[in-house]
Amino acid sequence: MDPVDSEILSLLRVDGRLSWRDLGAAVGLSPNAAADRVRRLRRAGVITGFAALVDPAAGGRRLEALVGVTVAAGTDSDDFAVAAAALEPVQEVLHLAGAPDYQLRVACRDTAELDVLLRALRHRHGAADTETTIILRSGPPPARPVGSRLSL
Repeated sequence: MDPVDSEILSLLRVDGRLSWRDLGAAVGLSPNAAADRVRRLRRAGVITGFAALVDPAAGGRRLEALVGVTVAAGTDSDDFAVAAAALEPVQEVLHLAGAPDYQLRVACRDTAELDVLLRALRHRHGAADTETTIILRSGPPPARPVGSRLSL
């Protein structure tokens, strides 16, 4: 991988739908050369796929949270991960070193659905303990004009 490949990866992380023309222009290559580079990066396993990032709130899931899960003794870790990933509110499953065993990013319609999810994790899927943190906002804070005051 060279600096041009690194720049291509950086640009695709921001917008995976860039046209070959725009991608090539941004890194100083022809559209065909840019496309060839991306194909080579995919064949090498550097780029593993492309995905649409969907706002959960657009589907009515306005409550986002991080759920730390400690798996019960005797529960197969891989079985837990597969079962958790299949649950509708679960957006991401991260297997961690240390405690907790897993971190789940979830998007629920309300606290009632979050409660149902936490109970399912404990009673049906082998979670011994959960610790939930509600996400207030993700990403950088919105820009404010210089000198403006924050009002509540």
